[in-house]
Amino acid sequence: MTEVVEGAAPAAETPAPYPGQGTPGYRAYVLMALLTVYTFNFIDRVVVAILQEDIKLEFGLTDLQLGLLGGPAFAVLYTFLGIPIARLAEKHNRMTILAICLALWSGMTALCGVAVSYATLFAARVGVSVGEAGCTPPAQSVISDYFPADRRATAISIYALGVPVGSMLAAIGGGLMLEYFGWREAFLVLGLPGLLLAIVIKLTIKEPERGGVGAAKVEAPGFISAFKILAKKPTFWHVALGSAVASFVGYGVGQYLNSYLIRTHELSRLEASQLSGVVLGIAAAFGTFFAGWLADRMIKRHPNALAWLPALGFFIATPFYLVGYAAPNLWIGVPFMIVGAVTHYFYLGCMYASVQGIVAPRVRATATAVLLFIVNLLGYGLGPPAIGALSDVLAGMNLQAAGLTVADCGKTILDANKAACAVGSEFGLRWSIFIGLFGYLWAAVHFLFAWKTLRKDWVG
Repeated sequence: MTEVVEGAAPAAETPAPYPGQGTPGYRAYVLMALLTVYTFNFIDRVVVAILQEDIKLEFGLTDLQLGLLGGPAFAVLYTFLGIPIARLAEKHNRMTILAICLALWSGMTALCGVAVSYATLFAARVGVSVGEAGCTPPAQSVISDYFPADRRATAISIYALGVPVGSMLAAIGGGLMLEYFGWREAFLVLGLPGLLLAIVIKLTIKEPERGGVGAAKVEAPGFISAFKILAKKPTFWHVALGSAVASFVGYGVGQYLNSYLIRTHELSRLEASQLSGVVLGIAAAFGTFFAGWLADRMIKRHPNALAWLPALGFFIATPFYLVGYAAPNLWIGVPFMIVGAVTHYFYLGCMYASVQGIVAPRVRATATAVLLFIVNLLGYGLGPPAIGALSDVLAGMNLQAAGLTVADCGKTILDANKAACAVGSEFGLRWSIFIGLFGYLWAAVHFLFAWKTLRKDWVG
């Protein structure tokens, strides 16, 4: 494959940049409203990780069962329904689809709070995933229609702030609810407001013309045709695989971050949620926005910045995370974790912006859905249970010396064995996280490959 030199003039005449739609003020409102939706999306998605230590105690679960609850229970239907919902979004009103899905996942989040067993909680989490499958594909497509081409990476990065901001609010809100009420009340309080937000979204956001006036008359290609377009884009596959590996590590480690702080550093549930939510959440939000903002300003001189910025971020984040998680003292480790969180999230907005930029307007929702299919099936679906299973294996190895197993520690145990179970549980989780963090280097390699092809695949 011929390498395209950055900055080289294209062979054909370059079309005028896409100017966007609506007034700047209304565009800002649309973006803030969709950011709020995505924030609710992530609150309802990840709050289970904040509440899981109490859920584990009530139902007598292992780390693998927690991983299944945090990963496959959500990721499987979320992944497989994303593409058919995106196909609907290519042809029908995207705001109607988004509002219906928001109401569905919010209601199912509230139902998690009345679960009577692990099985019913698992089923409610599956229901959350069905609704959330209809969030990002239509939202990303709408943002790309409203915003000018030279502001798209910044706009999408602001939308992507829903990930760290939602995670931060889930941590703070979930931690406070655990402190003063319980895990059931947390699901109810965090889920129900989304029902009101769904009405607001439907009534106040207009469906934009697709790609500008006249472009909406172009018929959306069928899924097979759209997939063939993506299949010919090497950039798409490297961005998707790199993001999937990053998601595997991020969701896997993130699922157990509060548990790590509680087990290793003996923080209370509230202290752990405040640290993970406020300190690391703000760092992740800054990294997400900064990378998108920087990419928009570099893209004219360095068109492939959307690919090499994430690679650079992963190469920086990995050693900082490793030192942070290995530090014997939490307050020595936290500054390293903060740098890791800032640079690790360089990829998030760039991931979406690069995929939106290599396909035409009528393929954007489908491209986002296929991207999320790969990222979530491989990353979200496998990351939490893999880290949880490795934690159980390593904990079991540690417990052998005391004549115990992980299953023994999940039951009512004698006071004499509680200390051994606590040590084994801490050992297994800490080392499973440490091993998992090396995956960020693998993700960086894929973005370096995307660096070589992004300019050639760009449509804009």
